[in-house]
Amino acid sequence: MPFSSLGLRAGLLEAVRDLDYQTPTPIQAEAIPLALAGRDLVGCAQTGTGKTAAFILPLLQRLQGRKGIAALVVTPTRELARQIEEVARSCARHTKQRVTAVYGGVGYQPQVQALRRGVNVLVATPGRLLDLHSHGDVDLSQVEVLVLDEADRMLDMGFWPDVRRIIGLLPADRQNMLFSATLSPQVMRVADPILRNPARVDVAPSATPVDTVTQTVYPVNSFQKTDLLIRLLETKSLDRVLVFTRTKHRADRVCRHLADKGIRGAAIHSNRTQSQRQAALDGFKRGHCRVLVATDIVARGIDVDGISHVVNYDLPSNPDDYIHRIGRTARAGADGTALSFMAAEETKDLREIEVLLGQTLECRDLEGFAYLERVVPNPERTATRKPRAVYGGRGRRRSGGASTRRPRSGASWGS
Repeated sequence: MPFSSLGLRAGLLEAVRDLDYQTPTPIQAEAIPLALAGRDLVGCAQTGTGKTAAFILPLLQRLQGRKGIAALVVTPTRELARQIEEVARSCARHTKQRVTAVYGGVGYQPQVQALRRGVNVLVATPGRLLDLHSHGDVDLSQVEVLVLDEADRMLDMGFWPDVRRIIGLLPADRQNMLFSATLSPQVMRVADPILRNPARVDVAPSATPVDTVTQTVYPVNSFQKTDLLIRLLETKSLDRVLVFTRTKHRADRVCRHLADKGIRGAAIHSNRTQSQRQAALDGFKRGHCRVLVATDIVARGIDVDGISHVVNYDLPSNPDDYIHRIGRTARAGADGTALSFMAAEETKDLREIEVLLGQTLECRDLEGFAYLERVVPNPERTATRKPRAVYGGRGRRRSGGASTRRPRSGASWGS
């Protein structure tokens, strides 16, 4: 199916050709005609499937010739706002519509000046948008299309009260589109009052893993995770690597250890300024650094082609986040590899991830690595059975909880 069959006008089709889009992705093929018809829409698709263009292209067409802010896209993070702005500007290249993004962490006045120059499509994070409105610096009275992007993440991050406040500032007569990588019952419950007889486009069932990602678990002690990461980077063909940690401080610490070993890396998390975060992301995109270490709060904003590996340095406590993480390495149908480190205290997290996936994940050892006492899941486990504690590769099992005792100096249960 070519883009020309979707009902897009010549200027947008020209932008599509400029972007080298060959054929619509499934979410684009299904969502664009519905959005062009003015339907309220709920779109669910895995990351990297062209979700942004699926709502940007039709709203640009529907709002051709409008004055003022006619379309509002609300998204949870600065990185996502910047990336949506970039896609929207590329798509609007052959139209007269102007696109601007507003978000926190950068100067307030330059964004006010951009709004005063005239904006038709506004991309915003909730906090900065409400700040602008409270100071009388943004007019939302002409919004005809509202898009809520990454709705599940906005709910997880506690932004939904702000989203409700924003919706209260908009005209009641408007088109609403909600897009997300997963659509939990909680998301649909809070979104239901916003939507009017919505069409649903669900090209991938909620919480389905990316099929093209090879997933492997490395059981290892917490205190050996950094050594294992460095060894993998030294001995494996890990080219462009995205590493996820559970905390900001751990992300910084991992980067310091990588630097000590001569491995170029950068950290990206909410304690970094926007300029620092953007510099880290740009360096990763351009290949100036080989490893980007991130926390989940900014994970949805990392849209980089060619990521060869995702490493879960820490398993996420929310199994849905595992889906979002591994999707970073299989963009638009490409193959990828996800490596997950599992310490004793993370056996429950692994079990919940496997239950969500409906499958058990392969556990593997790195040859030559000197593992100390650790927990290894039972290879005969099922996705609904609690992993059993095992030590090393010698088959010594014990039932009950996982041991976190560090062995005496010199002791080793290597595989």
